[in-house]
Formats: sequence, structure tokens, C-alpha cells
Amino acid sequence: MASFHTKTFAVDDDYMTPRTAWEQITQYVPDGVIWEPFYGDGASGQHWRELGYEVIHQAEDFFKVEHACDIIISNPPYSHKRDIFERLRVLNKPFIMICPTAMIHTKYLYETFKNDIQIMIPPKRIQFLQGGQALNKCNFDCFYYCYKMNLPHDVLFLPR
Repeated sequence: MASFHTKTFAVDDDYMTPRTAWEQITQYVPDGVIWEPFYGDGASGQHWRELGYEVIHQAEDFFKVEHACDIIISNPPYSHKRDIFERLRVLNKPFIMICPTAMIHTKYLYETFKNDIQIMIPPKRIQFLQGGQALNKCNFDCFYYCYKMNLPHDVLFLPR
């Protein structure tokens, strides 16, 4: 049995989303303008453009700007999840956010969204990128947390 003392944990929000994570949800992303508010290394916006979407993706403060868009899609910095989800509620636009599965049990998600969240479950663990390289060692699972998406089911398992 593994134990926590064999791992080192650091707060690091610099894990980028691989294109494959976005490819697997394109059938559920509506036409229109995507706002990808968390810039990271800039690759996420490029991935969406390559997938044929119009995207707003700039290095700016999510809490100080608002864009005319049809949907907000991102892999936000997890160390600020609570504030991000509270702001998303205020913005009241459809969104898809990649966040750890454990977030489903948080009081702030429950109090902010109650029964308004839908979840897409990826077919396998997302292997995030750092410095353009796949880490291939992600030790946590993520869901796509969705709001105002009108998915066919509240819990949707994505195909393999």
C-alpha cells in the first residue's frame, strides 16, 4: 500500500491541458465564441482554434474582465477553484471546467450550484503537460464540471 510520506506535494498551478482533453468534448461544445480565461502557456486557445472554434484567450485577470462569449471553457488554476466558481456563478454563462473529482464534495460547490452542475467523466485520467511535456504521472482524477450545457444526462461518461 502506498503512503503519502513517499510523495512530495507542491502547490503548482502550471499544468497545461493537452489537446486530447479538449478533443474528447467537442461534440458537446456549442457553436459560438469560447472564452478560455486562464492563459497558462497560451496553447489551450491554439488547440481550440485548431479544432475550428472562435476563442478569446488572452493573458488577463479573470476577476477583472468579462468578454462577450457563448461559453467559458478552461482548466482553471486549482488553488483558486472556490473564487473561480463563485465568479462563474455571477457571470451565469454556460461553462465547462476541468477540476479534480474531489471538488464534487466541497461545500462551496454545493452552496453555489446545488443541482445545476452536470458532469462529464473522461474515459481515463487526463495527463497534463508541464513545459510542453506530458507528465504521465498525474495522481488525481478530474471531471468536466458543466453548467447550462443541457447535456443528455447529468452524469455523462465520455467514450473511450
